[in-house]
Amino acid sequence: MPAFDSAPCLDCLVIGAGPAGLAAALYLARFKRRFLVIDAGDPRAAWIPTSHNIPFFERGISGREVLARERAHARHYGAEIVEGKVVRLAKRQDGIFQAWVETMPTAESRSFDVTARRVLLATGACDVEPDLPDVSDAVRRGLVRYCPICDGYEAQHKAVAVIGRGARGLEEAAFVARTYSRDVTFLTLGTPLDIDDAGWALARQHGIKIVEEPVGELHVEGDRIAAIRLESGAEHGFDVIYSALGLTLRSDLAVALGADHDEAGALIVDEHNRTSIDGLYAAGAVVRGLDQIVVAMGHAAVAATDIHNHCAPPTQEEP
Repeated sequence: MPAFDSAPCLDCLVIGAGPAGLAAALYLARFKRRFLVIDAGDPRAAWIPTSHNIPFFERGISGREVLARERAHARHYGAEIVEGKVVRLAKRQDGIFQAWVETMPTAESRSFDVTARRVLLATGACDVEPDLPDVSDAVRRGLVRYCPICDGYEAQHKAVAVIGRGARGLEEAAFVARTYSRDVTFLTLGTPLDIDDAGWALARQHGIKIVEEPVGELHVEGDRIAAIRLESGAEHGFDVIYSALGLTLRSDLAVALGADHDEAGALIVDEHNRTSIDGLYAAGAVVRGLDQIVVAMGHAAVAATDIHNHCAPPTQEEP
């Protein structure tokens, strides 16, 4: 492993190697910047079985294939990607960022710190997993889907269930019902549905069936949950199940520095994807807005270009 502790100050440190982080790496490499990507190894995009709304892949492409192609593309131009986790990020009085990295547990693993003039946070988010009987990590395993924007087209005219707890989840069920299918059921998994009159009116308007009873048993067929049996014994069959339980945003490093964020922890950025902390950028799911792979890549392109434009020429050393 390279001796990062004694390395010169980087132009940029990219934290995260999902679609946003890897797209940023490609741009920075082609801009001939001095940078490093830290990969914690758990990109949410890897959970996508097949996406059909990424341009150029009309037959669909898996999240893992997207990541593999992006990684190979960035490395083709010399991008360096290190498996590890940034456990702390600080900004010194001279404006330089310092990050403490713990590498993955291998025979050669160790910790090191790295300095950079700018940081791009592309740490993403993690879906809240539904509490289903005898099935753990249903979203990660692809048994429950999480993005009807990505693959709702393939669910049109099918029996669709949406798991949620309140108004926000019901709005996602309404999105599916008004766009793709008139056979939509909203499952609260035993949690009483707390919505106002407008919420109930929305459900009636789109013919959404509400099921608040706890789930007692699941019937799994291959890579999907084909049916659920309620505790009362009633059984419902579905072609596709989506989770609308929300996200846990991985914005802790930026929030600890005082970056502006909303109530969910999503970072607020400007038109150049700059956060409220000078020199700190953010891209992808960790940013407030539409959570899509192509949007994340766009964030990265904007941020990386702005980083390049505000850095000294590559041949000029730090004063």
